[in-house]
Amino acid sequence: MTQFKNIPSPCFVLEEQLLRQNLKLIRSVADAAGVEIILAFKGFAMWSAFPVVKEYIAGATASSLSEARLCLEHMNSRAHTYAPVYDPAEFTELMNCSSHITFNSLSQLKRFQPQLAQSGHKISAGLRINPEFSEVETELYNPCAPGSRLGVIAEQLPDQLPEGLEGLHFHTLCESGPYDLQKTLAAVEEKFSKYLKQVKWLNMGGGHLMTRKDYDTKHLIELLKGFKSRYPHLHVILEPGSAFAWETGFLKASVLDVVENKGIQTAMLNVSFAAHMPDCLEMPYQPRIRHASFGPVGNKPTYRMGGNSCLSGDYMGYWSFDQELQVGDSILFEDMIHYTMVKTTFFNGVQHPSIGIIRENGEFELIRQFGYDDYKNKLS
Repeated sequence: MTQFKNIPSPCFVLEEQLLRQNLKLIRSVADAAGVEIILAFKGFAMWSAFPVVKEYIAGATASSLSEARLCLEHMNSRAHTYAPVYDPAEFTELMNCSSHITFNSLSQLKRFQPQLAQSGHKISAGLRINPEFSEVETELYNPCAPGSRLGVIAEQLPDQLPEGLEGLHFHTLCESGPYDLQKTLAAVEEKFSKYLKQVKWLNMGGGHLMTRKDYDTKHLIELLKGFKSRYPHLHVILEPGSAFAWETGFLKASVLDVVENKGIQTAMLNVSFAAHMPDCLEMPYQPRIRHASFGPVGNKPTYRMGGNSCLSGDYMGYWSFDQELQVGDSILFEDMIHYTMVKTTFFNGVQHPSIGIIRENGEFELIRQFGYDDYKNKLS
């Protein structure tokens, strides 16, 4: 791993060439299907990479005032904004940063819709619907679980949608394939077809992992074209999060110690699963490590990876390596650009990973380092 010696540790590293590959595929799907695909900041908000992103797409979706401001300031476009609830103290500024605002409930729509006409620019109002169907198995990520607080179910809607409502939005997927979307669309059409005829646009949310190697993009394109043929008046929007940054970079860490307990060896790292890779514990899933294999493999040295926070569960494993790990060895966690930087914390005050980019010419560019002031300024 000598080629990574000039990269500080720990560090999130985006590889520009891989990002461009994803962007080209996403743009090709949008063009072939005749839909609009926008970036979801909740999955990828590395604004130093937005100049590259803007070469392929023009818009983004925001889930808060801060994300909407980031869209206006660094994507140079107003956001498609959706949040589970809006704070009246923020709504005027939120309108300034938004081209679309989707409401989670009829009560929020009724409360804030009169303000949209006073925004000074056109804002299209939408409503999130809940088709009560999702095949997401992890309940933490399932927005359609019974009693969900997200979206309006069909039986709560009047026959005629409120005047001025121009769009509907659903989100049921999580790193899913086109056949999952096909089932969701069947549920949406079964419950909401009469409402689809009353609006101008439909946002199909995120979770469309079209840049995954085994994803059937041809089926997605045909599925979207078929839907549009049934509702030719609808402008269709997709807002994947993971797909943009899927497999586009890694998190570099270092081994600081190796400890043993009851025959279990743990490599103690200078990063934390709890603070820097929370999805690994939430989902949960075990990330790949470059030049390592999952689980015990023959007589190879096998280790857990241990985080540097005091949380007892801040570890994951096992991985097997060709050689025994030594203090100072680099560990490269693969696919650590989406849903990582956006969810990191300063828990325990542990060192936050730097952020960098490997440019197309192979040169590494350090974008940001973090220190004591970053930790301190989050507090009071």
